Amino acid sequence: MPQTKTARVYRMVMPDHVCPYGLKTVDLLKREGFVVEDHHLETREETDAFKAKHGVQTTPQTFIDGQRIGGYDDLREHFGKSVQEEGDTSYQPVIAIFGVAFLLGLAISWYVFETVFTIQAIEWFVSLSMAFLAVQKLQDLRSFSTMFLNYDLLARRWVPYGFVYPFAEALAGVLMVAHTLPIISVPVALFIGTIGAISVFKAVYIDKRELKCACVGGSSNVPLGFVSLTENLFMIGMGLWMGAKALGWITL
Repeated sequence: MPQTKTARVYRMVMPDHVCPYGLKTVDLLKREGFVVEDHHLETREETDAFKAKHGVQTTPQTFIDGQRIGGYDDLREHFGKSVQEEGDTSYQPVIAIFGVAFLLGLAISWYVFETVFTIQAIEWFVSLSMAFLAVQKLQDLRSFSTMFLNYDLLARRWVPYGFVYPFAEALAGVLMVAHTLPIISVPVALFIGTIGAISVFKAVYIDKRELKCACVGGSSNVPLGFVSLTENLFMIGMGLWMGAKALGWITL
């Protein structure tokens, strides 16, 4: 008969605050097959006394076989799971944006044309991606514009362009979703996409600089390079495509 694995957890559970990392710790232990002895620290005094006794700065704290493992991140490391450190690069925001935009493009196509895979689905995917990326920048416009100055050639010459860019990207994306006013959306997408692509290519592939990409906002940890270049190439491609459709060069 397999021996029961037991762990003791000390976490803050107060009338006005339940520690979220404590909840995640208990959940992780249970998923790893442990029986959890869940000890609640119900007052600030009780919590401070626990920290002083064990010489720790934070709760929750987990003990397995009498040995203190530590907090939630320490427990994840103990089980061999990944732990993201502050400042680590992550493509998760980009994957989420492009993934949801792609599914929405398919969903709209399904609703409008009663089939999923259409040329219009790809158009909606690209234009929705533009709009979502613009929203990321607009959440903290000042931080974005500051990071943007690290590499954008036009923003370095005319600083307000860093504030204009997200609005221009959002405008082009929304108009392209609606397939309307190409006289506005096409020039805007071509202009900001071309300037952006040249700026990124110069910074990364010519100057060999290692920078953070402002493409998903000023607080992102996405490295400048392929993602930002792809964003700008998407805009250029979409501008050329929608422009050709507006001029009647492409008929579907």
